[in-house]
Amino acid sequence: MPDIEGGPQSPAGLIAYQDGAIVSRTLLSKPAGTVTLFAFDAGQGLSEHTTPYDALVLAVDGELEISIAADRHRLGDGQVLLLPANRPHAVQASRRAKMLLVMIRE
Repeated sequence: MPDIEGGPQSPAGLIAYQDGAIVSRTLLSKPAGTVTLFAFDAGQGLSEHTTPYDALVLAVDGELEISIAADRHRLGDGQVLLLPANRPHAVQASRRAKMLLVMIRE
């Protein structure tokens, strides 16, 4: 995998798909928050959960279905969605998809 300190990169090129799996790569981890890339094979997802922090999701490839409480959202390439703190949310890849997750802890 390319090193993010080597100059400008496409987020989609920083992580590879794996058949039948979810792959994650932490790009930055600081006390104030984290930036993590995910690659989901088709049909893979994160089950419903809550976090005490706001998070921002950026779809960088493919298509994601994200639920926040009872609201459902479909994200495609380049779209962003805020996941508010303390609200249950889940992520599902209807087809192969990559997302960048920015979690803010402060």
